[in-house]
Amino acid sequence: MVDLEKCTLAVCEIARQAGAYIKGERQKFSLESVERKHAHDYVSYVDKGSERLIVSALRDLLPEAGFVTEEGTAQGDSPSVSGLRTEGAVPLCWVVDPLDGTTNFIHQYAPYAVSIALLQGKEILIGVVYEICADECFYAWKGGGAHLLMHNEEFTMHNDLNVSAQQIQDALICLQLPYNSEAYKPVIKQLIDKLYGNVGSIRACGSAAMALCQVAAGRLDGYAEQYIGQWDYMAGSLIVMEAGGIVTDYDGSTDFTQGNSVVATNGLIQQDLLKVIGETKNNSI
Repeated sequence: MVDLEKCTLAVCEIARQAGAYIKGERQKFSLESVERKHAHDYVSYVDKGSERLIVSALRDLLPEAGFVTEEGTAQGDSPSVSGLRTEGAVPLCWVVDPLDGTTNFIHQYAPYAVSIALLQGKEILIGVVYEICADECFYAWKGGGAHLLMHNEEFTMHNDLNVSAQQIQDALICLQLPYNSEAYKPVIKQLIDKLYGNVGSIRACGSAAMALCQVAAGRLDGYAEQYIGQWDYMAGSLIVMEAGGIVTDYDGSTDFTQGNSVVATNGLIQQDLLKVIGETKNNSI
């Protein structure tokens, strides 16, 4: 039986170590080291180096768990994405994004983060997101609430996280722009058209993991994105839910861990945002 609180705190330290590596490499980073995975979807040796560091540390922490990682460095002994399903014995599985917000990182544009989640089947047990630029570690374990660990030169501070109480007309909404631009362009155009001027304002931050954490911290009131990977949203989703928010897919289902879309809000505006997304999807068919 995993001690979730103890394990979560250990993962926070692993995420901060990976963040220190990323921060150090950024000081000597060259654009020549950037590779294209797909159109406008980038990766570098920093993503891969961070992932190797994280995977090695997580193996030591919980040897029985498998991996689903964005860059595939643990592919040799890991379950596939479908291995997250609850068929037969339910395995433990780490879901890792070693550098969420790579495009931001390349451009020295905050935020960018390390994201680590532990799943058992479809149940998210642990979520840790470490934002490197601000040195903020967001973390949660199932049933333990959501928390924020902040460091500076003088002190370390732990805060509990709670979502906002904002209604839709005053809500600050994050609408991200995924790499699958051709498929999502008709949707995002309509989402902006329907929401712009009818909510408080709209933002895009470039990191799915951090958009979720900002909802959990009450800095954003809602967030929606499609065509993203499980490593992008898994840890942040638990943090939102433990902070009192709601997370679904674009169809409104709370069974979202196998999909590629996320809607996360303070709960008060969930149905409002889902209604707009539903209208947009219907108009795009």
